[in-house]
Order: sequence, then structure tokens, then C-alpha cells
Amino acid sequence: MAGNHPRLQPTRVFLLEANPLVVSGITSLVQDQPDLALERISEKGSDLIAATEDGIDIAVIAWDLADMKALEVLRRLKAKNSAVKSVVFSNNREPSALRQAVRLGARGYCYQQDDIDIFFTTLRAVAAGHICIPFIDFASLNDTPLAALNARERELLDILARGWTNQQIANRIGMSENTVKYYLKNIYEKLNVRNRSMAVALWTRETQN
Repeated sequence: MAGNHPRLQPTRVFLLEANPLVVSGITSLVQDQPDLALERISEKGSDLIAATEDGIDIAVIAWDLADMKALEVLRRLKAKNSAVKSVVFSNNREPSALRQAVRLGARGYCYQQDDIDIFFTTLRAVAAGHICIPFIDFASLNDTPLAALNARERELLDILARGWTNQQIANRIGMSENTVKYYLKNIYEKLNVRNRSMAVALWTRETQN
């Protein structure tokens, strides 16, 4: 029967933004978009990490939040195998920021200085299952020394960056101290560095912004 088509549910958005002016602006604009619904707003990335995902389709994540940066939010979502699609709404125009966000699973990326139509186009594209980001040379995504490390080596380097000793690392991941030393030697060779300080400095530069 004509007129009985089921109404499509709007895309449910969780906005992570610490700037109240930006929150106010986005809230007002989303109200005029019948296919989008602003379900939750928070200034803290931890609120998204802890959220029940049933009511969220897309997370719009500002670059700087009250408790962490967008990259850390993406990293934690990835670690928990979250099904929420992420769009970074960034004031950081550095190419490295975009590359890191994409590596960590961002499905969309737009700049706060862009026209608002680009923002909504990005949300709708991501909601439809696409990736929508500014132009990037995808070959450059792995153009980093860290790409040579396997998952265990990245885990070790992450722990190392927290200042843990070899023995503490060994106790943490259940291997001997000599095995830890062997892994670290391989890490240094892959990263082309001479010691742990240089390895940690490289890790920090590549994974934090």
C-alpha cells in the first residue's frame, strides 16, 4: 500500500567534544538533519569506551578531549574490537595525524575549518559503510619503522615506554628476562636504534600527537 513504507531509523551519533561552542553548533545543526540523531554528548573519551554500543552507530571524536586525545580513543576502541564507526573531527591538519587516525581504524576524518556540508557528507558516508577521509597516499600508511614490528614486539615496546624494567616486563607477559632481552634486541635492530631510550622516543613520536 502506498504510504506504508517503513521509516528508516536515523544514524545515532555520540559526540565527543570538549568545546561547548562547538557542541552547541553541532547540536543545532544536527537537529535539522532528519537522518541523524545526536544520542549522547561527552567531553571525555572514557565515556565512549565505557558506553553500551547498542545505541550508537557513529562516534564523532574531537582531536583534544578533557581526558585524552582522539588517537587514544581510537586505540582503545580498536583494542576492545568496537563495532562503533569513528569519525575524527579535527583541528589538527598535520598529515601524520590523519595517517595515525586511519591506522587506528578511523572511518572518517574531517577538519573543523571545513564547510559544514563536508562534515555531514562524511557522517553519511561512514554510516553507509564507506571510508571518507581527505586525500591520503595509502602507500604511506606503512611508511614508518613501527610497521616492521609484529604484535608482540609492539606490546613489548608499549610496556617499555612506561618505564618498566626487563624483569617487570618478563613478569607481566610470562616469559624469562633473557627472552625479553632477545625480543628487545630484535626490536632495536628493526627500528635501527641503539638502545631503549631511542626506541621509546621513536615509539612516543609515532603513537602520540
